[in-house]
Amino acid sequence: DVAEKCKSLGISALHIKLRATGGNKTKTPGPGAQSALRALARSNMKIGRIEDVTPIPSDSTRRKGGRRGRRL
Repeated sequence: DVAEKCKSLGISALHIKLRATGGNKTKTPGPGAQSALRALARSNMKIGRIEDVTPIPSDSTRRKGGRRGRRL
């Protein structure tokens, strides 16, 4: 587990960078990111700042799904 490894190395505080897929895919981090962050907080690690480093394009390529979108 990451928290135990950090404690064994003498690390007690963290700055966290969250990253989603980004680009022309989803720009929100998944449920795993939230649970990982909660696990770190629960293990008495001090959390300094949480930064979102998801790549956001200035001019994207076309998104998957075609002209009429995903039809169910």
